[in-house]
Amino acid sequence: QVQLVESGGGLVQPGGSLRLSCAASGIIFSRYAMGWYRQAPGKQRELVAVISTDPSTNYADSVKGRFTISRDNAKNTVYLQMNSLKPEDTAVYYCNAKRVTTGWEFWGQGTQVTVSS
Repeated sequence: QVQLVESGGGLVQPGGSLRLSCAASGIIFSRYAMGWYRQAPGKQRELVAVISTDPSTNYADSVKGRFTISRDNAKNTVYLQMNSLKPEDTAVYYCNAKRVTTGWEFWGQGTQVTVSS
């Protein structure tokens, strides 16, 4: 059974930082591209950052220079370090695992991030 379990969300003031974690089980973690997506109320889910198996990274323009995605294959965990947070970063953040060669894709349950004073 595949599980992606996010943690690290919460309430933070503008300008603050949070670190999200996503622990994966039931997959060969090193063979999956890992991503973070977010969905704000009334909006579509959007890609925030993705880290491939090689491990190259890509970011949404709105978070470049503020967020950093990383992975630890030994711990089957992907991280999202979020700095200089803004109110518009408020959303539910979802972890995603995708194996490009097969199309297999899995989602976590999401963790709420709220940026407010």
